[in-house]
Amino acid sequence: MSKIVKDEELYQEMCRVVGKVVLEMRDLGQEPKHVVIAGVVRTSLANQKMKRSELTTEAMEKVVKALAPQQ
Repeated sequence: MSKIVKDEELYQEMCRVVGKVVLEMRDLGQEPKHVVIAGVVRTSLANQKMKRSELTTEAMEKVVKALAPQQ
């Protein structure tokens, strides 16, 4: 798999992860601020019982770093 294809797949997965969190927050009546989104993703990553693909795990880690790099 070429680096360009892998990068595109990673980007699409990052968008899917963030979109899912934003929509769930909206359904709960919460304002989707970037720090809160990063916290939700970080908490989800900490759940070791949840099985996810390597791509999803990498995407979630990059989302946290992009939205809350100083934390």
